[in-house]
Amino acid sequence: MSEAVLQLLRERMRHASTPGNRSDNARLVLLIEGGSSRGAYSSGMTIVIEQLRLLPLFDAVYGSSAGALNAAWLLCGRVESTQHAWWDKAIMGGTIAPRRILRRKPVVDTQFLVHTVYTELMPMGFQEVLDNPVEFHPIATDALTGLAVDLHDQIHDQASLQAALRASTAMPFLAGEPVEINGRRYIDAGIAETVPIRTALAQRATHVVALRTRRVAETTAAPTGIERMVLTRWFARHAPGAAEPWLQRMACRADEELQLAMHPATLQVRPPAGSVRIGRTERRPHLMRSAVDIGRQAAWDALATCAETPL
Repeated sequence: MSEAVLQLLRERMRHASTPGNRSDNARLVLLIEGGSSRGAYSSGMTIVIEQLRLLPLFDAVYGSSAGALNAAWLLCGRVESTQHAWWDKAIMGGTIAPRRILRRKPVVDTQFLVHTVYTELMPMGFQEVLDNPVEFHPIATDALTGLAVDLHDQIHDQASLQAALRASTAMPFLAGEPVEINGRRYIDAGIAETVPIRTALAQRATHVVALRTRRVAETTAAPTGIERMVLTRWFARHAPGAAEPWLQRMACRADEELQLAMHPATLQVRPPAGSVRIGRTERRPHLMRSAVDIGRQAAWDALATCAETPL
């Protein structure tokens, strides 16, 4: 299964294939899994794609939650130069602060991340993302229907791109209220689709590279009693349609795994079993840096043979 993907990457590399200049009929997509702080793993993986100059070989990049953020950094060509953000105390401390819950403020401040970090402290190349011929498909969950929504067609300028990034990462309860775009309210993509495989296949993907943030053999747990007590009320007030997929998350994740396993041309890159465990709100620098390095090595092992000239 993975060999078909590697072969397509090598062929496109050999022929200097770029979007709009393909000699094959394939649609090769990159999927980047969500997971909040676990995105450190996929950030390290995207560094390798940037270093090996593989991005132009893809037709589209799909990202869920933190995966959407990593996709945007990849599309603007600044993944490696900004990797330190994952272990920078000021950036991570400003973005994730559990004590803010005592003041009824968001534990995960995506407003600070997207509108301060990405514009002032560590500027993202928003225009470069918009201009990149590789399509960007950030995923979010519709608060009323609970369905995964591709925000690609909602992005037209820097403001709409920033709104899409915030919508994709609007974690229930922890990140505050849903994000509104054109009259619709959205929450974190991971509620409906942690790995956007169903969306990509519906849009006729033929070959898939999936950057995973869950370790090999890691499983999804059902909501705990405390989670049910707190989040059921939050969903009822802010995102009633998303409560059911959240409660059924084990089945949703199992279906994604099945889709990935059954697709005839899929290459999955995952942190190996035994890798450091990263929780949703992890921010300790040594663990975050380790996750970036582990992800980087995993992607190198999987993709280095596609490079024209090894680095």
